[in-house]
Amino acid sequence: MTTTTTTDLQSTRDKLEQMGRAARAASRLMARADTEGKNRALRAIAAQLEAQRIQLAEANATDMQAGRERGLDAALLDRLELNEARIDGMIEGLIQVADLPDPVGEIEDLCYRPSGIQVGKMRVPLGVVGIIYESRPNVTIDAASLCLKSGNATILRGGSEALHSNQAIAACISAGLREAGLPQTAVQVVDTSDRAAVGALITMPDYVDVVVPRGGTGLIERVSREATVPVIKHLHGVCHVFIDDLADEQKGFEIALNAKTHRYGVCNAMESLLVAEGIAEGILPRLAEAYMLKGVELRGCERTREILPQINAAGDSDWSEEYLAPILAIRVVANMDEAMDHIARYGSGHTEAIVTQDYSRSRRFLAEVDASSVIVNASTRFADGFEYGLGAEIGISTDKIHARGPVGLEGLTSQKWIVLGDGHIRR
Repeated sequence: MTTTTTTDLQSTRDKLEQMGRAARAASRLMARADTEGKNRALRAIAAQLEAQRIQLAEANATDMQAGRERGLDAALLDRLELNEARIDGMIEGLIQVADLPDPVGEIEDLCYRPSGIQVGKMRVPLGVVGIIYESRPNVTIDAASLCLKSGNATILRGGSEALHSNQAIAACISAGLREAGLPQTAVQVVDTSDRAAVGALITMPDYVDVVVPRGGTGLIERVSREATVPVIKHLHGVCHVFIDDLADEQKGFEIALNAKTHRYGVCNAMESLLVAEGIAEGILPRLAEAYMLKGVELRGCERTREILPQINAAGDSDWSEEYLAPILAIRVVANMDEAMDHIARYGSGHTEAIVTQDYSRSRRFLAEVDASSVIVNASTRFADGFEYGLGAEIGISTDKIHARGPVGLEGLTSQKWIVLGDGHIRR
């Protein structure tokens, strides 16, 4: 068994600090980069991805084979796969981010004060963003593109299972930055699978301004516990769809099916379905048949099992479980109030949806449900930066300060007060 020595830990720390110093220097250059230069870099990276499709596929095949040999489950392998459609998505995401307005330098709320000075707020980059993620190599592009457009430098630490894929993508990013005349150290991808790199990255406040962890509960809990720099995060994605008794039954059927089965191993997939008593007997048998055809295991409350006696009973832990798998918990509720009480108790603050044709109920749901995304008559799968028009997302935040929900360009900036005068002195 390989052991990590004190010398190894120090070596990893030294390497990350070197990357941190380079990122801090690059962040000053990125802060003054103009929009044209940043967009040129994004399009150059997109062109590199297009030109290197074969190399990207070969690197990903190496990771996929290693993942199968390590016994990664189907959900993790799905996240790891970098197929043609996902390469297309990365390229499209880069172009979309290039086409988005640049938030850096925007001045808001500029107004005159009684003293004669003008006071306002200017949007500025955060500086250096550390991003730690697992499995999904496309996150490397999402993160790099958003950090670049928002004028930040970034250090990316992907999972060991995607090491070859991430390095192949990193080569495309480096070539694109070089072509655009921007510092190649503006985006650095950690090239070691040593877990000590995570510990180093999240405890370098001199070099890193904010950390974004994307991955499983263990990773996010560790980062939240150990980080000495601010963290943007969400811990769980326990998302609900509530089908109201005034819902259009066909809409409810299609939304509930899509929210669960479109993809299983993602944080915005529905994990619990809540159905109003008045519509349950009509819609649940149809849904159960459709779910079972797709191989979804159903677990229900006592009333649900009276309607669907063939399914398993749900235990107390099922209501707060993020399955990330073809398993669904179903509960029949008396009304919307009971549904909202259930969400308040078991939800994780990620995404909640209601299906209803009643305007007043939809407005109440929007106002009273506490989540980073609240949806009316649409699937929870839309809770995503790409779908929200952000081009891509750096992650989802369920915190209530600075950034909430999908974090795009604006979430990677802050504001500073600016004062404009003309020789004014305070009297």
